[in-house]
Amino acid sequence: MSTAEQSTTDLPLRVPAQSHVDGSWTALGGETFVVTNKADDSELAHVTDATPEDVDAAMEGAWEGFLEWRDTPARTRSDVLRRAWELVNERADELARLMSLEMGKALPDSVGEVTYANGFLREYSERATRIEGRHALHEGGTGRILTQKDPVGPCVFVTPWNFPLAMGTRKIAPALAAGCSVVIKPPQQTPLTMLALVGILLEAGVPPKAVTVVTTTNSREVTTALIEHPRTAKLSFTGSTPVGRNLAEQGGKALLRMSMELGGNAPFVVFDDADVEAALEGAKVAKFRNGGQACTSANRFLVHESVAEEFTTGLVEIANGLKLGPGTAEGTTLGPMIDDKAVDKVRELVQDAVDRGATVAAGGNDAADGRYYPGTVLTDLPADARILHEEVFGPVAPVVTFSTEEEAVRLANDTEYGLVAYAYTKDVARMLRVSRLLEVGMLGINTGLVSNPAAPFGGVKDSGFGREGGPEGLEEYLQSRYVAIPDAIG
Repeated sequence: MSTAEQSTTDLPLRVPAQSHVDGSWTALGGETFVVTNKADDSELAHVTDATPEDVDAAMEGAWEGFLEWRDTPARTRSDVLRRAWELVNERADELARLMSLEMGKALPDSVGEVTYANGFLREYSERATRIEGRHALHEGGTGRILTQKDPVGPCVFVTPWNFPLAMGTRKIAPALAAGCSVVIKPPQQTPLTMLALVGILLEAGVPPKAVTVVTTTNSREVTTALIEHPRTAKLSFTGSTPVGRNLAEQGGKALLRMSMELGGNAPFVVFDDADVEAALEGAKVAKFRNGGQACTSANRFLVHESVAEEFTTGLVEIANGLKLGPGTAEGTTLGPMIDDKAVDKVRELVQDAVDRGATVAAGGNDAADGRYYPGTVLTDLPADARILHEEVFGPVAPVVTFSTEEEAVRLANDTEYGLVAYAYTKDVARMLRVSRLLEVGMLGINTGLVSNPAAPFGGVKDSGFGREGGPEGLEEYLQSRYVAIPDAIG
């Protein structure tokens, strides 16, 4: 397909070309790297390529920023986050277009991400003034117990490419609300949205040294240096489970507080009493939003045999109805994948399934065109197909049938991951049963979208630990201080 008309070097927002360190947009090491338009690989911008030697300046600046921001009144922190929310609202269209350019996602998905991401700025602007400890009498009557909540200190965030804005605000907003400073290392593929966001935060009133971006092509060594720096108090990572294991090992040696939002293998369960039309609408969101490049993406469709034909027919229609094209092109509902490596992984998993006897009901490798992979539905999958056990991270929906509720739960839990699951049923008792039996951190009942800024996001098993969103997300950036006070009254 022709994508030349989408080639552009005109960014919708002014994005600083350098990383923010020590109070100004300062070049680190003097080298830069190119960020490209994922639709056609044209050049979008040059950004600073930081080295491990730059980390000390970043973290020492973050420590100074922490001391200032920690002592800033909670109401001021709240007002600054609220102002940032307003600025993101004002520039929502430009941010969405920037994301579609550097990540490739269809513009409607980018618009939805801006709304979701901005919700965290509002959520934590409202929670910043509600950080409370407790007061109690000593059980022996000889004094009082006072606890107070303090910010943990400078936080290091390693964010992924698939949600360039939301994975930033989901971490940054609660940290700033708590009084922490933050150092963000965005991915090499999509740093521009993060740089734009930090520019907005600075404009809203966050002190320059309280928010720092480190862009780099040397992710491994720079991240290690950030984790091992003595000023680092907390690490939060969103990404794959293998990388998360390595970072958790490093963070454990440094005795850091950590939260890890890792991989998923989400089951999408359609029971015999489900509203099939509603399930199909949920499947469209859970599978094809963001081109399937989401940790919450439905990875396995487990469908009761009595409704399998109807559901599969509808799913094929949805897949065939997706319009491939550059993310910013009018009418596009499925943009290019992030890079060739991602396409190769999807092709490999689909081919493995076909080689083992699966049927391609829609899309498939033969319909792929370079970085554009079509909406795909697979049926007749054997239990040993890799795609049922590995995170596909693409627009491929494998459908497996089941006969009983017990079988559905067993199949759903047959994975080392436990981030999210989806279940469609009209039976309230069944809703309660599966909510207890499914081994996940989040469950969507009759919905294909669970993420909400006011709710805790996170998984169990190999999908990680810690929570982002809601009051639970704020607690990740607070530590308790106990003060013993002898009772001198009376």
